Amino acid sequence: MSDNRESRADGDKRQRMRVSDSERQAVVEILKTAMDDGRLKMDEYVERMEKAYEAVTIGDLELLHDDLPTSAPAPAQVAPVGIPGPVPGAAPVPPPPPVAPSAPAAQPVYLVPTPPAVPPTPHPGVRGAFVDLPGGLKVLWTILFAAVSINIVIWVLVGVTTVSFPYPWPLWVAGPAGAALFGISAPVLQSRRAKWEKQRRQLPPS
Repeated sequence: MSDNRESRADGDKRQRMRVSDSERQAVVEILKTAMDDGRLKMDEYVERMEKAYEAVTIGDLELLHDDLPTSAPAPAQVAPVGIPGPVPGAAPVPPPPPVAPSAPAAQPVYLVPTPPAVPPTPHPGVRGAFVDLPGGLKVLWTILFAAVSINIVIWVLVGVTTVSFPYPWPLWVAGPAGAALFGISAPVLQSRRAKWEKQRRQLPPS
């Protein structure tokens, strides 16, 4: 009699014991297996899974799978039809040699000729000469024009305020510097245009 009371007390104590996350996950796996086997419907599986994650004691978990098998039965081994089994005492049949993969066929490569670059066409006039200059000379001419323009503006303001004709010092800014820059730019521009003309003559007729 006392043994029955002790076993019942132990069982009640186990039912009140708190569960761990791994035990909850194990019950969820049992429910998933039961759903895959057709023992539970999808809504039943979802409902029991939510209760499993919210379970606090072992008793809460056992109520969720006490009507399910704890493990799925192993499927019966069925011998394949038409394939004879090994004959006792016979020598084993060696496996067939591996077949080397065939190399992919080489794809033809087509070379497309690159058309020759068309040289630029010289621009007419003074503005065109400035456009055809190299970048460095364009910067120098721009600086010279700016300096001369500033000096001319100052020269005009001085003449207006003093009501006189002041000494034309802007000519000394524009004259020597402009002549030197022109002496450099003229042969460079002529050489570039001659090179472009020669390249155009070498192009095939269109």
